[in-house]
Amino acid sequence: MRKFGMMVRFIVKEGKRDTFLHILLGAARSMEELKECEMYMVSSSNDDPDSVFVYEIWSDEKAHQASLELESTQELIKQAQPLLSGVERAGTFTPEGGKGFTGNE
Repeated sequence: MRKFGMMVRFIVKEGKRDTFLHILLGAARSMEELKECEMYMVSSSNDDPDSVFVYEIWSDEKAHQASLELESTQELIKQAQPLLSGVERAGTFTPEGGKGFTGNE
C-alpha cells in the first residue's frame, strides 16, 4: 500500500507562535500512540515568525482522515483555531524514499 504524506503551513496571529507550537507538539506526542502515523514533524519558519509547518506521513490517506475524527484531535483543533489567522495546505504527496523513511510496501 502506498503511503500518504502532506505538508501544511499554519499562519498564527502575531505573538501566538509559541503557544501554537506548544499545542502542536502536544499533538505530535499524541501521534506516538497511532501506529498509522509514521511521521508528524512540527517546524517553525526561519523566514516568517508567524508561520509553522507540519509535515506528516501516514500509512494511507484513510488513516489520516480517521485521525481527524478522534476526540483528542478535535480538542487540539479547538484549542488551536483561535490562534490562527490562516491555514495553507502546501500539498499532498506519495513518499518514495530517503533517510528516515521505511518505504512503501
